[in-house]
Amino acid sequence: MIDSLHLVCPHCRAVNRVPAARLAEQPRCGQCHRPLFAGQPVALTATTLEKHINHNDIPVLVDFWAPWCGPCRMMAPAYEQAAAQLEPRVRLAKVDAEQEQGLAARFGIRSIPTLILFRAGCEVARQAGALGTADIVRWAQAR
Repeated sequence: MIDSLHLVCPHCRAVNRVPAARLAEQPRCGQCHRPLFAGQPVALTATTLEKHINHNDIPVLVDFWAPWCGPCRMMAPAYEQAAAQLEPRVRLAKVDAEQEQGLAARFGIRSIPTLILFRAGCEVARQAGALGTADIVRWAQAR
């Protein structure tokens, strides 16, 4: 059994060690003292994505989206609701594929929205197309 988990703060990006047994107790960052989980996706860039997927001991689910994309805008509220349901077991994040074209190319994003689930820095699953809250939660938990 894992005694503690490393979690990246969504605010200051400090890596925190949190006892696994206390994960559901709304842990706060040791550096900036803000909550490690806010029940909403974290906006990531090329700089911050690497830290989150490589230094979080929990899975990181990333939504590659764009502001002009109708299905992305339709899925956004469902993705936020999924964050509230999946945290603290899964960190949900968003990458604006239009602003971060290098990341989109690196991960071979051919259509948006595309969800990619990372564990220990490695892609473990991918899903293209808009999903509802229940489908996002079910898909993430099944992997």
